[in-house]
Amino acid sequence: MFTTIIHFLNQLSQNRWYWLLLLAASSFALGDALYYQHVLDEQPCVMCIQVRLWISLLIITLILGLLARNNRVLRNISNLSVVLIAVGLVERSYMLLGTERGFVFADCGFSLGLPAWFAIEDWLPWLYRIETSCGYTPELVFGITMAEALMVTSVLLLVLGLSVFLAGLLKLPDTAD
Repeated sequence: MFTTIIHFLNQLSQNRWYWLLLLAASSFALGDALYYQHVLDEQPCVMCIQVRLWISLLIITLILGLLARNNRVLRNISNLSVVLIAVGLVERSYMLLGTERGFVFADCGFSLGLPAWFAIEDWLPWLYRIETSCGYTPELVFGITMAEALMVTSVLLLVLGLSVFLAGLLKLPDTAD
């Protein structure tokens, strides 16, 4: 049973549909944020923009993972990168949810805290400019807020990414890699 799960997870990370599905979900999340900002006029706060930066990095990593899925070392690096990005997303989602619910009191200003040489908010203001202070996120559907959805999906990404990464480290005798 254990070897079957490990084999499945190894096969999953070699499958282009795995990478494409994660890429589509990440692109949808970024597109959804832009829809809420530019169509529904829900302005992003600093934590929202930091989540967008993590998702943008995830999209780049997923493209590289898709291209490198047939190379074990590069695939493992891509899977590890997904795990690390998911950890960042979980942390930012937790802070955003905590600020929204009032169990975290965070300093939420108008600076991303990035170095001056990486002024992405100046280069792509339609995507990365902070427009408001933190406090709430819009409701998506059925009373679920964006912060709640981010928290759940970030944790799911972390569990999936960690499972696939750890399985990729194991070399089972019945797997041809």
